[in-house]
Amino acid sequence: MHMYGNWRSAAAFRVRIALKLKGIPYEETFIDLDAGDQHKPDFRAINPQGAVPALFDGDGPPLTQSLAILDYLEETKGGLRLLPEEPRARARARSLAQVVACDTHPLYVPRVRNFLMEQYGLPRERMLEFLRNAFETGLRTLEARLTREPGTGRFCQGDAVSHADLCLVSLWVGTGIFGVETAAYPTVARIAAECLALPAVAEAHPLRQPGAPGV
Repeated sequence: MHMYGNWRSAAAFRVRIALKLKGIPYEETFIDLDAGDQHKPDFRAINPQGAVPALFDGDGPPLTQSLAILDYLEETKGGLRLLPEEPRARARARSLAQVVACDTHPLYVPRVRNFLMEQYGLPRERMLEFLRNAFETGLRTLEARLTREPGTGRFCQGDAVSHADLCLVSLWVGTGIFGVETAAYPTVARIAAECLALPAVAEAHPLRQPGAPGV
């Protein structure tokens, strides 16, 4: 497999974790989002949206959108299962994953940050306030659900890692990168720590990828 990603991309982080947890060999080409490489014609020919990740598996066009890629890996590859078998538990894991990937993450991606500053003249500090509010909205939702709902265990859904955890930890790591306060979210913090203790997650961590500060 060959994936196009970026060290800081939360979506690429999620897919990278799944590949490592499942023991699937892959190569990754890093796209410099800050330099605008995602807008170059060569990459737009790969993904017209100009976003990462994009995953090639054999012949055919690349797979895009992290949740779709996670489902593809779950449905076609062996290794560790990352969704529960029981339908209601599976739906809950997917719901928690979508809180992050569908409702929270899209609000703080580079194209949104840059649009706010360039088109509306929003100063960087005001843009960061918007970004942190997006993080906090997602974190509050996760904390409330994970604290109140009986499905929570060691991880988001019971005691096995699922897509929900891959999304949660991708959001959690971003709080450190963007300076988001996290003291109000102890359940999220506990599950994130469980995830980060897994070797596959540690290896996939954004700050351990080429292009990250200090790498």
